[in-house]
Amino acid sequence: MKRSSREGRYAERALVGVDDAGQEERIVLWIERRTEGVWAVARAVNPQLRESDETRPEDLLFEGYELGDALERANEALEDDVVVLEGDGREVNARPFTRKEVLPLLERWFFNR
Repeated sequence: MKRSSREGRYAERALVGVDDAGQEERIVLWIERRTEGVWAVARAVNPQLRESDETRPEDLLFEGYELGDALERANEALEDDVVVLEGDGREVNARPFTRKEVLPLLERWFFNR
């Protein structure tokens, strides 16, 4: 049974590409809020094949206290994946991560604790 632990995720993007063998692969990038006010940016390939949605240490691209820094790193990683997919001839429609997307969730967490 697959366990889910996605409650700390504030934004997520999923891209679809192909691996070296020509098989479809799913790339997921996300921003999560951790304890002590830490933001984390993570990226996983084919996370649907995992036993749980837990973020693994090797998934982490960034950890820090500034939302702006997390957004910057998430968008850099997203753009890198989009460039690769477009280079492979894939049409990609991925909107950037924005503060406007994340803040309502942060405010809900802050005021409802």
